[in-house]
Amino acid sequence: MRIRALLPELPAALQRVGEQVLSAPAVVARATILETAERSGTSAATVTRFCRALDLPGYADLRLAMAEETGRSSAVAGWEIDIGREIKPTDSLQEMLDLITTADLRAIQETAAQLDLAEVELAADAIAKAGRVEVYGIGGSALVAGEMQLCLHRIGIPTWSWSDVHVGLTSAALLGPEDVAIAVSHSGATYETVEMLSAAGSRGATTVALTSYRNSALAEVADIVLTTAIHETTFRPDALAARHPQLIVLDLIYVAVAQRRYETTGVALNLTAQAVSSHRAPRPDASRTQKKEQR
Repeated sequence: MRIRALLPELPAALQRVGEQVLSAPAVVARATILETAERSGTSAATVTRFCRALDLPGYADLRLAMAEETGRSSAVAGWEIDIGREIKPTDSLQEMLDLITTADLRAIQETAAQLDLAEVELAADAIAKAGRVEVYGIGGSALVAGEMQLCLHRIGIPTWSWSDVHVGLTSAALLGPEDVAIAVSHSGATYETVEMLSAAGSRGATTVALTSYRNSALAEVADIVLTTAIHETTFRPDALAARHPQLIVLDLIYVAVAQRRYETTGVALNLTAQAVSSHRAPRPDASRTQKKEQR
């Protein structure tokens, strides 16, 4: 997780070492420093600099960390076989399903392991008391932002989701210290998302960033930063692979908010369920039971 988060910020040579470690952690755990340098097309000195970038004293510590990591990972069925493998034109649906689910499960587990629960507490406390909540997201992140809006809206918290920067900025201009703004961006580098969250913060609103990179531009303008892990697969790069970990974090915040408003949440869920009940077709079993009773 630390390597993935740090990788985009490293020089090209150190990135090559990091990519080699991520692609074959079990191999690195057994290899000498010269072997890892050769496989990554670098030098032993470069591998040593990579270790220090991770706050590890030396290569021996990296080998130990990789041995521990692969030991934990082997407990996840199929992880060492599936993660990182390219999908081939001849793969069956079952093979693709196994790869996708294993990658997503691993990303969710890593997200849960590194999630700062103190930051989640701060976000939930602020949202539970907020007069208004706004959620920003562009492109694929807009779908995740919309999911959060639906959840909070249903339990009675005035929430809006914006994917258009013009509308988002005009709405952010009306926020105040009692309000909360949440921004979703895997990269944390989308200009529009950063601009909307920054505008909300300038009005005194509590700002929350959900991103994969703690040192991103989005994180820099946020009061609360929540990070996620990802595992890319063929045809599902970066932002697409980030959706499920993002939804897990937002679900946790939503449930924590609902818990803080326990009584009003229960009432709101019942009222909203009743409001749409007439638009649901009866269950087949229920229809048969009604007919039998009529007979």
